[in-house]
Amino acid sequence: MDLSLGLGLVVLAAGLGAGIALLGGAGGIGKLAAAAMEGMARQPEAAADIRGGMIITAVFIEGATLFGVVVCLLLALGASGYLDAAAKTLGG
Repeated sequence: MDLSLGLGLVVLAAGLGAGIALLGGAGGIGKLAAAAMEGMARQPEAAADIRGGMIITAVFIEGATLFGVVVCLLLALGASGYLDAAAKTLGG
């Protein structure tokens, strides 16, 4: 396999991984907000507790999403240096 093809595949995988991570995080926060709004509509007296739990959970979802995107970014940026080193080692 050509090393430039390998780099292209790694960057493609990193881009797809970042996109999937973002879509998953957006979907999770959307479902969380919908459930919280429904809960607040059903029990207005518990709105403060529901809102607090919603914000904490949204922070955890955002943190996991950010972690996924950073891993994909590091994969894309690190693959370039790794494949260049491999090409030098193989004499290419």
